[in-house]
Amino acid sequence: MIKVLIIDDEPLATELVKEYLSDYPQFEVQKVCHDGFEGLKAIQEYSPDLIFLDIQMPKLTGFELLELLDHPPSVIFSTAFDAYALKAFDAHAIDYLLKPYSKSRFAKSLEKFLQLGNNIEAINSVKNEGSFQESANRVVLKVKNDIKIIPVHDIKYLEANDDYVNIFTKEGKFLKNKTLSFYEKSLDPSQFVRVHRSYLVNISEITKIEPYEKEGYLLKLKGGESIPVSKSGLPKLKAVLGL
Repeated sequence: MIKVLIIDDEPLATELVKEYLSDYPQFEVQKVCHDGFEGLKAIQEYSPDLIFLDIQMPKLTGFELLELLDHPPSVIFSTAFDAYALKAFDAHAIDYLLKPYSKSRFAKSLEKFLQLGNNIEAINSVKNEGSFQESANRVVLKVKNDIKIIPVHDIKYLEANDDYVNIFTKEGKFLKNKTLSFYEKSLDPSQFVRVHRSYLVNISEITKIEPYEKEGYLLKLKGGESIPVSKSGLPKLKAVLGL
């Protein structure tokens, strides 16, 4: 039996998937979930082989949900927005169903899944750099068994930590499995500046720029932190600050 979860906040959409799946006795729907948090808990509880996943949902988007999973199941995205198709296939989705879709189109998605033999090795590569685009105004991460959502404006600065990044906020430090380069590309360049190979700083947190040794500089932040500025980072900083 192939275990399936349906994660979509539209009741009509979930009913349609259930109806279409009824023609395939080898598929068993374990649960229907109507938001990202509920879907995350269900995946952890049922360990499904396949999920039908919407993208724009309350609490967590489909992409954010997948990023929180260490071993994502096979995914067929089901959404009303075609703008996410490229991101979905970058995330190695089995297929991308654009609502409203026909029964024959649905059947092709299942055929793709079955042809892969339920091999999720490719799906696990969704953790690769750039697989997802996070929401432009927040960062979602796991803190022990809890989900933490950090508004971007609460980030003071980010520090490189090998293949991870330390995110510093007024609440403290959080570890995220993304690189600093990822956030340099993802965050608003008029708000966050790569001042050093190891630091990306929220310019609203800067209180002072001080000379440091020879031709170096230090940034002083509102919380009293000191951040080094490299020779290549200084022109970027001046450009954003209009100096």
